[in-house]
Amino acid sequence: MNFSLRGFTAHISFRLTKFAAAVALVLAGAINMSSNPGAAQDVSASAFHGHWQGSGVSESEVSINFRMTARDLDVVVTPVGDGFSLAWTTVQRQKGDPSKPSVVRKGSEIIFQPSGRAGIWHDAQGASAKAGDRYAWSRIKDNTLITQIVEIDDEGRSDLHVYRRTLSGSGMALEFRRLVDGELVRTVDGKLIKIAN
Repeated sequence: MNFSLRGFTAHISFRLTKFAAAVALVLAGAINMSSNPGAAQDVSASAFHGHWQGSGVSESEVSINFRMTARDLDVVVTPVGDGFSLAWTTVQRQKGDPSKPSVVRKGSEIIFQPSGRAGIWHDAQGASAKAGDRYAWSRIKDNTLITQIVEIDDEGRSDLHVYRRTLSGSGMALEFRRLVDGELVRTVDGKLIKIAN
């Protein structure tokens, strides 16, 4: 075996130099990203304050007669202390005679307070594991307010509602998903505009 210590040392030195250069590039990129003033930041909760109205389309995974229906949407976000109130009303048309569905108006309101972690709020009411109780929290990711509400029914099944409200110019896009025991049963996609501050 022809072994050259000088050649081996040069080879190792070359490899270490390439590795050090790669590490330096990664670190430089990380520093650049963290100090880049143009990097995306989450908007504040105040960006969602106001009265929003619009419409959407609901699609059911379980209903035969009302697989796709129209909905009227109304959302009001107002400041409450260090948190905010999130109130929403939905006009549904998914029951009764399919040719002339009955109109049902449903509304909810949750007051969210800071959780102690940046960008995350929890239901000021709190919750327990009793049937019918809910646990709700909201967080902001980029320009989207994500609200999740989970309830436990009498049989111990989870009923999870996920709302994604995304700001775009003077509008708000709504994406709603309902999962019962992990199974998707309904979706709603809609657009709203701001009609008042």
